[in-house]
Amino acid sequence: MEYDLIIIGGGPAGYVGAIRAAQLGKKVVCVEMERAGGTCLNWGCIPTKALLKSAEVKQLMGHLGDYGLSFQGEVSFDFGKIMQRSRGVSDTMAKGIEYLFRSKKVDYVLGKAQIQSPADGPIKKVVVTASDGKTQTLTGKAVLICTGAKARQLPGVKSDGEIVLTSREALAVKKLPKSIIILGAGAIGCEFAYFFNSFGSKVTLVEMLPQILPVEDTEVAELLKKSFIKGGIEVLTETKVEKTEVSGKGVKLTVTGGKTLEAEQLLIAIGVEANLDGLLVPDLKSKLELDRGYVKTNDRYETSIKGVYAAGDIIGPPWLAHVASHEAVEAVEGLFVPGKKPHKVTNFPGCTYCQPQIASIGVTEKKAKEQGLKFKVGKFPYRASGKAVAAGDSEGFVKLILGEPHGEILGAHIVGADATELIAELGLAMTLEATTDELSLTIHAHPTLSEMVHEAALAGEGKPIHI
Repeated sequence: MEYDLIIIGGGPAGYVGAIRAAQLGKKVVCVEMERAGGTCLNWGCIPTKALLKSAEVKQLMGHLGDYGLSFQGEVSFDFGKIMQRSRGVSDTMAKGIEYLFRSKKVDYVLGKAQIQSPADGPIKKVVVTASDGKTQTLTGKAVLICTGAKARQLPGVKSDGEIVLTSREALAVKKLPKSIIILGAGAIGCEFAYFFNSFGSKVTLVEMLPQILPVEDTEVAELLKKSFIKGGIEVLTETKVEKTEVSGKGVKLTVTGGKTLEAEQLLIAIGVEANLDGLLVPDLKSKLELDRGYVKTNDRYETSIKGVYAAGDIIGPPWLAHVASHEAVEAVEGLFVPGKKPHKVTNFPGCTYCQPQIASIGVTEKKAKEQGLKFKVGKFPYRASGKAVAAGDSEGFVKLILGEPHGEILGAHIVGADATELIAELGLAMTLEATTDELSLTIHAHPTLSEMVHEAALAGEGKPIHI
């Protein structure tokens, strides 16, 4: 059977792109090496959120007295059941995607795919090898690569799933470690630091850059750092690993200044790299242009190989599921919708789901200064929000970077309860090129956390009401 489109990879880029192509009436097949949903659904975004919810609930139960409630004894937990629930959530969601494939008439093939066609051929050939070694050949008019990225390893240290872990392996641990060193304080590192600390592990978070969450606003990162330290997490910034020793009993790191860190386990969260293993035969691989190790694409998401497109983490940062989905839809519509000019992602929200939560979009205050932009800052604290105080979640703030003289939103940064939900309004505002005038004229329901966006806009105009 010849397809209009062969998609390699069933993650947030691949499965969404496949569904969109099917909606456009195209014959499409999605090839996935492991399970529908890819890393995000099976070994990333979704299962980690399940774990973090367990941590949040446990943390809340420790403060029941603040709400006038009480219970007998201490809060206990079954770590195995916590991990089992996380895997169950992923299983449910993966089945949901498989159902979508069936209902949208998307063919779904399990196996490892390799593109084998001549670079200049009008028909693309993809050979899929199943886990039992059997192969099948798919042919199509175009191929969309959505194979994503994999965890970057620490040079000289190999993850073994027991002592040295990647984020994927951390989602399958059966026993809570007494101590763990987390190398890398990006979103993944910070989320796992919060999770393991919440259940009693001694956590040391190590980051070689000056702040944790290096891509976030400095004030936001500093508040989270203080919250982590208050909660018992040791946070080391501007700290590089000079030597790593792994034994059957644990790991020992020698870091900047000769300091020695020891723990039962080491979680490596130092970033990702493109997943290109075995994707193309040698002749084609030599023709595929890369940029810093990621697949290079033009303004239509086409690679240097005619008829082969790419979207998602495989084409480089930002490595975010929602960005990957957007890119795949744009690539597919660029292929099949007459006159469509694909949109290249320039503005996107980023979220970190520890407590307090972090969410942002647009430039940070530091970046605005570096770019020489004329701006002002509108800021409103959670402690001045009636809803936040009533809910017992008064740590954090909303911060807007506003252009001058018109008050357009250049960036928005939120740290605190439900920050990852609140950021959507600001993303829409930026898409619509709204200014503080529109935000302050929009009536926000009371009492809600979203009122803080309204108040931050008013603060930017120099007329806040509640501070």
